[in-house]
Amino acid sequence: MNKLSNREIALSFFDLVVTGKVREWYNKHTDNDYIHHNQYFKSDRESLILSIEEDASNNPEKQVEVKMSLEDGDLVTTYSHVKQNPDDPGFALMHIFRFVDSRIVEMWDINQEILEDSPNKNGMF
Repeated sequence: MNKLSNREIALSFFDLVVTGKVREWYNKHTDNDYIHHNQYFKSDRESLILSIEEDASNNPEKQVEVKMSLEDGDLVTTYSHVKQNPDDPGFALMHIFRFVDSRIVEMWDINQEILEDSPNKNGMF
């Protein structure tokens, strides 16, 4: 069986987030001492998993399109367009995953609303 690269593990996160199967992913790919830096949720792993599962249930048409991913040593960064439904302009989302021995030990996520009337003609992507 071929071992997934850190980048492949990070990218697989988004498929399971959309389908609500994030618990399966966390159990397989995160360390027991995993920590996250999402300021909207309690710092424990279970609180974040529950919130992602609830969001998937509440937004069955959610779409995540990874626009870019970079790997540098033990870090993988992704830059994505997230839409709760097809009509939603959505938001830009960046994740930074830190790995030790092919398991995620730490994750950061940063998001920014997409403005419909932005003066920047290049847009977020």
